[in-house]
Amino acid sequence: MAGSDCGGTDSVANGKSRFDDIYNSPDPRAYFGRLAPLEYEIPHHAQPVFRQTAAERAALDDGRPHRSAVLDVCCSYGINAALLNHHITLAELYERYTSPARQTMSTAELAAQDKEFYTERRRPDAVPVFGLDIAAPAVHYALEVGLLDAAFTDDLEQGPPSPRLRRALAEVGLITLTGGGSYITDRTFTALLDCARRPVWVSAFVLRTVSYHPVVRALVTHGLCTTLDITRTYPQRRFTDERERQYAIAAVRALGGDPAGREENGRFHSLRYESRPNTP
Repeated sequence: MAGSDCGGTDSVANGKSRFDDIYNSPDPRAYFGRLAPLEYEIPHHAQPVFRQTAAERAALDDGRPHRSAVLDVCCSYGINAALLNHHITLAELYERYTSPARQTMSTAELAAQDKEFYTERRRPDAVPVFGLDIAAPAVHYALEVGLLDAAFTDDLEQGPPSPRLRRALAEVGLITLTGGGSYITDRTFTALLDCARRPVWVSAFVLRTVSYHPVVRALVTHGLCTTLDITRTYPQRRFTDERERQYAIAAVRALGGDPAGREENGRFHSLRYESRPNTP
C-alpha cells in the first residue's frame, strides 16, 4: 500500500512506474511537484462522487451513536480528505504546494499555514475521515494539519489490523480508494471488513490495468453488492514514458478492455466501482 495512487519513475513494478520517494517526504510539496507535470487528476474526479456518497451514507441510520466515519485507503497526504471536507479544488492544491513562495518554507512553517488554510475552508457538512497508508510521513502530516481525524500505517497485505485500527474500524461506514488498487488486494479489504461494526459502503476508482474482481468477490462474502459505472472511464495521469504506455496497453487488453482513445492516447484510466449492502 504505497501511497495514494501513483507510483514513480525511480522504480517500476509490473511495468507501472512508482514514486515511493515522494511519500516519504515530511510534507506534500514533493508529491505535488512530481505529479504536476503528469497531470495527475483522479482525486478531482473522485471529489463529487465521494461527497455525494459520504452524504448518502451519513444519512443512513445504522442504529449506532455518532456519525459514521470515512476511511480513505492509500490516503497519502490526505488529498481526498481535503477535497471531501473543504471548499477547495485539486487545481488549487497544485497551485498552493508548487508555488515558489512555499518552496523556501520549513515543514513546520508550511504545516502552520495549512492548519489555518484548511480550517478557514472547512465545509459545514464535513464528515470524520480516517486515513490508512504505510507511508508514515504522509499520514502524519495529514493528521497534523487537521485533514484526518485519525491515521494508521498498518500494512494489511502483510498482517492483521492493530488493536487501535480495529477499534477505529467499528466507526467506519464508508471506505474510499483512488488508485490504490494497484498496490492492495482483497487481503486488505477482507481485513477491514472483518472488523466492521456498521454497514460499510465502498467507493473505489481502480485503474483499468488491474483486476478488481478478487476484491468484488471478497466484498460479496461480507454482504456487499458491487456495481460498475459503465458510462465512462476516469483519466488518472499521463504516462511517465513509452515503456509505461506499452505496459498499460498490454495490461488493459489482457483484461479484455480496449485501450483505443484512452491508454493508447497516453494516460492511465480508471473505472468507478460502488459497493453497498444487499439490504439497507
